[in-house]
Amino acid sequence: MNMKHLKLVSLRILLLVTCLIGVTLKTLAQDAELGLEYVKAGEYEKAKAIFQKLAKNKESAQSIHKAYLQTLVKLKDFSEAEKFLKKQIKWSENNPIYIIDYAQLLTFIEKKDEAQKQFNMAFEKAKIDDALTMQLVSELTNQSQYDLAIQLIEQNRAYFKDKSKFALQVGRLYRLLGKPQEMLEEYLNFGHPIENRELLQAILQDEVKEDKEIEVLEKVLYNYVQKFPDEPYYNEMLIWHLTQKKEFFKAFVQARAMDKRYKREGAQVADLGFVAYQNKDFLNAGKIFEYLVREYPKLQNYPLWRRLLINSKEEVVKNTYPVNRNDIRILINEYTKLLNELGVNQRTLEAMRSKGLLYAFYLNEKDTAVAVLELAIKLSTGDRLFVDKCKLDLGDIYILKSEPWEATLLYSQVEKSQKDSPLGYDAKLRNAKLAYYKGDFDLAKEVLDILKQATTREIANDAMNLSLLIQDNTGLDSNEVAMQDYANIELLLFQHRNDEAIAKMKEMLVIHKGHPLEDEVLYLMASTYLKEGNIDAGIQQLEKIVDKYPSDILGDDALFLLAKTYQEKKNEFSKAMKLYQELLTKYPGSIFGSEARKRFRNLRGDTIN
Repeated sequence: MNMKHLKLVSLRILLLVTCLIGVTLKTLAQDAELGLEYVKAGEYEKAKAIFQKLAKNKESAQSIHKAYLQTLVKLKDFSEAEKFLKKQIKWSENNPIYIIDYAQLLTFIEKKDEAQKQFNMAFEKAKIDDALTMQLVSELTNQSQYDLAIQLIEQNRAYFKDKSKFALQVGRLYRLLGKPQEMLEEYLNFGHPIENRELLQAILQDEVKEDKEIEVLEKVLYNYVQKFPDEPYYNEMLIWHLTQKKEFFKAFVQARAMDKRYKREGAQVADLGFVAYQNKDFLNAGKIFEYLVREYPKLQNYPLWRRLLINSKEEVVKNTYPVNRNDIRILINEYTKLLNELGVNQRTLEAMRSKGLLYAFYLNEKDTAVAVLELAIKLSTGDRLFVDKCKLDLGDIYILKSEPWEATLLYSQVEKSQKDSPLGYDAKLRNAKLAYYKGDFDLAKEVLDILKQATTREIANDAMNLSLLIQDNTGLDSNEVAMQDYANIELLLFQHRNDEAIAKMKEMLVIHKGHPLEDEVLYLMASTYLKEGNIDAGIQQLEKIVDKYPSDILGDDALFLLAKTYQEKKNEFSKAMKLYQELLTKYPGSIFGSEARKRFRNLRGDTIN
């Protein structure tokens, strides 16, 4: 036989062998698929008969490993399962995955000591390899063996001398175990590298929502701040957490300490002050800006901080009822000092504007207010945005002076100047309200319905609420007298003619008794009494709404305000708690739910100091 012929024969034999192998592999795959179908159908005896044959081959045994093991356990054939696993371990040269399965089997048949030996053996092999460690952790997690998964990761950490490895995974394992403190400690461990900080905060916002977990997080953070005083990370996380809870004074205490210790020149404290101000916590915003003004009088941002300090004080004074006129004059004096010290420039024009508004709305010195605002416009050197803000203010003052045509002229100028901008939408809203005050409800509603699509949520909400009020309370009678009377009352309140407004409200409740606006009038009366400092009268009106109109749109508003009044004005804390609890029960979807829950917890004594 020549060489050429020999090669041809060899090639034919190779092709034949290849075909036989292919046929065999195809047959094995088909058998494995059939066996899996039997498992799905719960026909384990039939599955076992097929898998037994496949288990004799090293390659095919790997493909049916989980299914065959499941089958044997279901049939309680533990002896065969043990033999199969030992063979798999031998064939795979002690692969930890198979050792884990063997340990699980031994646990199942209550050979716990032997099982622990196998777990230890698997962990010893896996701990030096991160990928293998995570593979085994996944297997153990799927089997609900969370403690063992943590044990494996701890061994890996010890081997690599890295206590923070896989911190996020360990935290989630503790979550599955129902151990919030350990979970949060691991999450904080994960966030320690600065590149993980934002991801950690997102995780905490998403996952830590239960009251108990929130309290535990705060406790852990305070403990860590005390335990690691030289590690700023824990202080920064505590400040972030307290800011999320809107507990701005507590956050300020921490930020102030960090500011002094690390000489940060007020940067972080200022950020906190802005957040407190935006969240309308003016009392604590004032304390924050007061610190900045006192500590850093020579920094570039001093004028801004100084103005925001006075603004914060102003908001506190304006929202402390009844408003004290002497306090208003003190605020005006502080604005005057600021302008004298820093001069009139782009950084202080807003102070001049605020000063003018105080004269108009709280001292009833309208002509003085007009003079101050017109001077501010003159000194603004063409700052169009500032000029238009002042024009809106002047429009409001002309309403105070009962000169609506002057007001609408100014509003319309701003609408045109600031078209398709938030300030332009604000001007359009003021014009709509002016039409509403005058009784032109169709025009008002037409404009308001356009503004419901405004870009700013506050303007859109105001427009929607007023539009619904007009829609629900016009067309009920031929002359819409009740709606006009109500609009007149709102105009009196805007003009700070509160005594006249209350007299008109009382009159309206008699003349239009049973009208759908009755709960609106009662709520307006309650709010006005509270602003005037007549707390008992305010409570009386709120209780009428709670008793007679619990299902109307102002039901939860009245209940929340009633609870808040008992808490803050009457110091009747048990009564307030009862009312907050009633709100949470009766109005589960109320926008006041979150604040009511927070206040209830604080009154109950849950707050961590």
